Amino acid sequence: MNKTEQLIEPPSDSPGAVAAAPFSVDPRTDLAAAVELAGRTLAAVRPDQYDAPTPCEEFDVRRLSSHLVGVVRRISVIGRGEDPFSVPSFADEIADGAWAAAWVPGAREVAEVWADPGILGRQLRLPMGVLPGAAAAAVYTHELTVHTWDLARATGQEPDWDPALIERVIGVVRRALPAETRGGRIPFAEVVALDPGAPAIDRLVAWAGRRP
Repeated sequence: MNKTEQLIEPPSDSPGAVAAAPFSVDPRTDLAAAVELAGRTLAAVRPDQYDAPTPCEEFDVRRLSSHLVGVVRRISVIGRGEDPFSVPSFADEIADGAWAAAWVPGAREVAEVWADPGILGRQLRLPMGVLPGAAAAAVYTHELTVHTWDLARATGQEPDWDPALIERVIGVVRRALPAETRGGRIPFAEVVALDPGAPAIDRLVAWAGRRP
């Protein structure tokens, strides 16, 4: 289970852990890449796959597609400094098969809202707490990347993962979501042990409790 945006009351050290993470690349660059890859993966879903299960156990492909649109909309709202809960977690008003079309304006709005470099140091409200924009971008890069993997796995796709981007996300998420804090208020399954030499995307999703 991976619903970073629903962490309303994480352990007190989690927001600080994310905020303190080093960023060797502008986090907006990674966020933009994650938005783009999620959109391409969503656009390739076929109608006969809507009812297929995904590695995120409570979502089938239909529900996950709706959730992804909700996530991309929420990223813009957060960037504007608004209430993240003003955007539903699911785009229930969108008809089956129209998620990719809805993604396009959502992705465009993310690019516009996050274009200001000043957003990186601005304090933004996420469902998990208040974080600087740089940390918020990293949190949602993780959210989008893991759910893109979920969707790709469910629909037989093999996205062109960027190993360097994934390694940067791993560096952040291991600080934000330590293995020992699973359960209770942290809606993630136990970390799945993998060989350290496993592909970066496998290590990322395993940290979120997936079995690659």
